[in-house]
Amino acid sequence: MSPENHLDREQTSEPVFNIPGIILVLIGICVAAFLAQNYVLDDRQNLWVLMNFAFWPARFSLGGGFGDPAAWLTAVTYSFLHGGFAHIAVNMVWLAAFGSPLAGRIGTARMIIFWIATAIAAAFTHYVIHPDSAMPLVGASGSISGMMGAAARYGFRRVPDMLQQKGRSEFAGPLLPVGVALTLRPVLVFLAVWFVINMVTGLISLAPTESAAIAWEAHIGGFLVGFFGIAFLDRPSPLDEMRRY
Repeated sequence: MSPENHLDREQTSEPVFNIPGIILVLIGICVAAFLAQNYVLDDRQNLWVLMNFAFWPARFSLGGGFGDPAAWLTAVTYSFLHGGFAHIAVNMVWLAAFGSPLAGRIGTARMIIFWIATAIAAAFTHYVIHPDSAMPLVGASGSISGMMGAAARYGFRRVPDMLQQKGRSEFAGPLLPVGVALTLRPVLVFLAVWFVINMVTGLISLAPTESAAIAWEAHIGGFLVGFFGIAFLDRPSPLDEMRRY
């Protein structure tokens, strides 16, 4: 077999999407929870799930939640619950799009830490604005917003095609200093559009039946922690390693 034929065969055998295992697991948990709530559990059981796994701000302000480990757990578990089909569908698409290159860059263990940290940050940013709210907060949007924030610190740069053909899908190059990232046009345009969308979403809900799942404050909290916090979880990209030789 000629080198050219071997290369063609190798390229056509690669998957169209390179989604790391941890992202598939996170998507699987979210989808499984959604299907169980909507097609398996009855109303009483579904209410029990919401009471015990959604994030309720009033539980902390009025119910002594700060001293309850189970309440703190909901600051993470809420991120796996969703309020409707449109809610979970949009979130899973963005999770695959931004989570895949981030997980490829920082690895499984750090990705889990990132998810937990951004979920907690999103929940308590929402809490600061609505401390007495008796409406449940659900959805992975806070953590996904954190992934978008991390993407901005890489300038949305990904590894070149030659590495993606080997199954690599990750953000490339060194982590940009905050000052540098905020001078790049793609980052500035993305930030402007993202913040406007979140403000509009918070003021005018296009899906009233899912209003409990729409929390622009949580999105901003997750984004900011992802934008600044990725510096503590970053690791060298393959391009950095290649430059050493």
